[in-house]
Amino acid sequence: MDITIHSSFLPHDDPDASLAFYRDTLGFEVRADVGYDGYRWITVGPPGQPDTAIVLQPPAPPGGGITEDEQRVIAEMMAKGTYAGVNLATTDLDGTFERIEAGGAEIVQEPVEQPYGVRDCAVRDPAGNLIRIQEKR
Repeated sequence: MDITIHSSFLPHDDPDASLAFYRDTLGFEVRADVGYDGYRWITVGPPGQPDTAIVLQPPAPPGGGITEDEQRVIAEMMAKGTYAGVNLATTDLDGTFERIEAGGAEIVQEPVEQPYGVRDCAVRDPAGNLIRIQEKR
């Protein structure tokens, strides 16, 4: 069996701020920016990895079958940074962290050696999603 991860989804509540973070701060390529019915889905991915992407999507897109109460809970969880996240990897954690910090991202944890054997940091994107970045060894 040959299965790979093609794309994952993260919610956004401000498409322009999310686009700036993933494109300008993280250096991802914009692969698609699709609007429909007042909403935007933005597909980004790391340069040189055309088969891996993150789709930045509205948290409650039209036709999603989400109630107003569920929309409220999602908005509250996004505001607290507990709704979604992704782990990324880099060969230069310190340089990556400096670039992200200079870009104004909310810092959750500076680079540190973890007791479970990785060195990583954590930031939040403009929608509150937790982004952990681990150093490849």
